[in-house]
Amino acid sequence: LAEYQHTLTQFCQQGIISGCLTVKLSAEVCDLSEDMRTAMDKGASQIIVLLGDALEKGRQEGSLAFDGDALTLSQVLYSLWLGANLQAKITRSATPLESALAHAKRIIAAPAD
Repeated sequence: LAEYQHTLTQFCQQGIISGCLTVKLSAEVCDLSEDMRTAMDKGASQIIVLLGDALEKGRQEGSLAFDGDALTLSQVLYSLWLGANLQAKITRSATPLESALAHAKRIIAAPAD
């Protein structure tokens, strides 16, 4: 969630989302080059697996609480954030990022004491 917050803060302060080649190129490249589509899919899959591992580790350590499979949730979170990034670029508004972050915080919560 800290990375999501950082992206939102950067967008609010600078009006840009930097460092996310996937958002910038995905739709265009995937239709034009099968090799590039495959490379982007491989990279995204690796990110999703890493996120899933981190989610499961957080759940096992007791620092996160969520329902369901960690890998499935990581796919949902990745897709949510990718879409929010794209929508923020289109609208030049932080609202999609704010909404996505708020939703992510609801589905990944610190356990109740």
